[in-house]
Amino acid sequence: MHLAARLDTPIGPMVSVIDEDRALVALNFEAPDLPDPLQHQSLRHLKQGVDLEWDKAPPEDVAEQLSAYFKRERTDFDLTLAPKGTPFQQKVWTALQAIPYGEHISYGELARRIGNPKAARGAGSANGANPIAIIIPCHRVIGANGKLTGYAGGVHRKAALLDHEQNALFTW
Repeated sequence: MHLAARLDTPIGPMVSVIDEDRALVALNFEAPDLPDPLQHQSLRHLKQGVDLEWDKAPPEDVAEQLSAYFKRERTDFDLTLAPKGTPFQQKVWTALQAIPYGEHISYGELARRIGNPKAARGAGSANGANPIAIIIPCHRVIGANGKLTGYAGGVHRKAALLDHEQNALFTW
């Protein structure tokens, strides 16, 4: 049984999903244009063969750590993660977690970090399929020209997260 719950953040409501071992398998922004938050591209895999129940409250550790992140009391997370993906996606998501708070890299650099410098598009695709936003910091990857490219939660949220991490004066 997987438990899904909504939680509020300063940049919009999110949906968290934990598995029977209490590992976080998904965390993403609700899409207001979707009637069912699980239709979000990074959560769709959960509908296939997963018994899902909605909970009234998000997991305490997830809510507390996200709150501390937004208050600038935490720059990394200590949560058990269990994102579902291909071996390539898993490799990319592991590399994302090694990008330090307050820094960003290009998709080409991400491809180099996984040992496949010609796989920038594939790394970008895996980055976009990341089912655990913020915790697995896919927002820290930008275009080679320095421009903010797509973000499943919206480019405005990507900009807000990068500003939050880079600008000590930025407050929620």
